[in-house]
Amino acid sequence: MAVSSKEITTKLGCQSLVDSNLCMLEGKRIGIVTNHTAVFPNGIHIVDELLDHKSVIIKALFSPEHGIRGDAPAGKKVGNDIDPRTGIPIFSLYGEYRKPTSAMLDGIDLLLYDIQDVGTRFYTYISTLTLVMEASGEKGIPFIVSDRPLVVSGDVVDGPVLKDNLKSFVGILPIPILYGLTPGELAQFIRTEHLGQMGVEIDLQVVRMQNYQRSLWYDDTGLPWLPPSPNIPTIQTAVMYPGTALVEGTNLSEGRGTSRPFLQIGAPFINKAELTDFLNALNLPGVKFKPTSFVPREAVTVTNPKYKDQECNGVEISIVDREVVKPVEVGIAIICSVRKLYPDYLMFRADGAFDRLVGDREITTMIMDGADYWDVVASWQDELKQFDIDREKFFLY
Repeated sequence: MAVSSKEITTKLGCQSLVDSNLCMLEGKRIGIVTNHTAVFPNGIHIVDELLDHKSVIIKALFSPEHGIRGDAPAGKKVGNDIDPRTGIPIFSLYGEYRKPTSAMLDGIDLLLYDIQDVGTRFYTYISTLTLVMEASGEKGIPFIVSDRPLVVSGDVVDGPVLKDNLKSFVGILPIPILYGLTPGELAQFIRTEHLGQMGVEIDLQVVRMQNYQRSLWYDDTGLPWLPPSPNIPTIQTAVMYPGTALVEGTNLSEGRGTSRPFLQIGAPFINKAELTDFLNALNLPGVKFKPTSFVPREAVTVTNPKYKDQECNGVEISIVDREVVKPVEVGIAIICSVRKLYPDYLMFRADGAFDRLVGDREITTMIMDGADYWDVVASWQDELKQFDIDREKFFLY
């Protein structure tokens, strides 16, 4: 793992919670919203750590998409379970229910949220956070967020703000695709901008990180990297994901079922040399493209990928300067370029998935009308600039 010359070692919220704020949990029957990412730098999971403190009673665990162990394929429903080692019940929030029921919360005095996110609007962990906060507020249960770093520098925001008529589980909040708030900061946004509009009050506390600056990238923090979900294996993947995941709403392959998901894009109908030259001529900041071919394969963590067992031709994305790259702009540029080069072949999914991911139907219309990528990008700049100003009141770092 690359670490900056500063050798910063950030102290996570969970470390501060255990070291100096355990009184917040003592004598309480708690529910923990978590998954495999909620570990201390030494690899110990927060559940295991808290079990060693007899004054803390863990009543239930709640798991998001990909399950409590983070190994379920994207989109696959996950059932309830019992932790085999502790006997603690695990309630899935990516199965029959997306929001905890009142019965699930019976006997719980406090809810604790600890999940590493990637800071992308359609990455569903934040939808889980939103719905659990709703349930917590409605039932009058205090809510604690154990804060974790952003993967992409918090100085970077990108993409259109979600329109109200496109709210879904892959877009539940009126924020841009790359929103630049830690989980704790986002929880404050949810309390004010979402629950406040619903008339729901919540007792929210955020256990802050120490020695953290919002300008840091994850690998500047000195913390070990743990993939937050099966198809985000590296920090480089997480950097491009806010843009290249938009491809999931089209008939292009986003590289699932290969060793480089979201870093290579293609389809059988593409001429890889032609698309590579076209994209490199755009001189997008921070990235270069090279031609590639790949064959998506089904795997334990990838179910029925697009073009399974077929050769796809396209581009591989190399990040040459992450300080200036705008990932959503890159994703839009790729889709617009394929539309221009192969207008008879590019299609958007009939179920409206692209609209839900991008968050604005006008963008779909512009692309289908053959708009240049820079005109599409220009369409969201005013609202993005306003969000960038508005989000500052939620900053903790």
